[in-house]
Amino acid sequence: MNRAELADFLRRSRTRLEPSDVGLTAGARRRTPGLRREEVAALAGMSVDYYTRLEQSRGPRPSRQMLGALARALRLTGDERDHLFHLVGEEPPRDGGASGHVRPGLLLILDRLYDVPAQVLNDYGDLLAQNAMSVALAGGEYSDRNLIRRFFTDPGARSLFPPESHAELARSHVANLRAVTAARPDDPGPARLVAELRARSEEFARLWETHEVAVRRASTKRFQHPLVGLMELDCEVLACFGHDQLLIVHTARPGTESYERLQLLRVIGLQDMSPSGGRASQT
Repeated sequence: MNRAELADFLRRSRTRLEPSDVGLTAGARRRTPGLRREEVAALAGMSVDYYTRLEQSRGPRPSRQMLGALARALRLTGDERDHLFHLVGEEPPRDGGASGHVRPGLLLILDRLYDVPAQVLNDYGDLLAQNAMSVALAGGEYSDRNLIRRFFTDPGARSLFPPESHAELARSHVANLRAVTAARPDDPGPARLVAELRARSEEFARLWETHEVAVRRASTKRFQHPLVGLMELDCEVLACFGHDQLLIVHTARPGTESYERLQLLRVIGLQDMSPSGGRASQT
């Protein structure tokens, strides 16, 4: 691992980005160009201290998952992402199965959706990228980036949804995963996730045996946010990049209480992305 080269590459990649490039507001006058370290850390779903140590050539070796998160947060091209992996002594991801690399053009679209929560997932639940409003809604610092695994193995992951929604969400996750594993039998990712969850979660194993199948589509979801309260949001699902990645956008109907609360969340969320805020944790 070339710590000095890694630190230099991270710093230069960070300073070439403006807040507007990643869907953030500039806020108060900045003394130096580019994003702040706190902003990159929040976008990548890591602690500020961890990212700071990487830029100071004293951090631990990042995992492959963390390298992918940094590549997305810094809006790296495919070649730049490969360079990042090489600096750490890792082989870059190669094509085969679902791709974890989000194209810069898709990230640009994600960033332009500045007033609604939006995220990019692969079709079996790995969170690949999210905008600032998505961080404000659901948090951004995850020890596990797969939302389906977290839903079935981490009780805290369900706190964002009212209890009466849990059963339907669980069925939806399992039915979608059924469809994905059948559509891509040669991709080890979905099959590996299914095997793990059948072993770890009795609820998942029971639902898997029902053999329900349903591809993830547009729906209405209810979110119980700890700061702004209950919101009913329309969830639009757009397939992209060979249909193995999904752009998911949450909106509220104008004139509703949920719409007003979503606008309030935008104010609170962007404040918390500032250095004095810091809410980037899982809810």
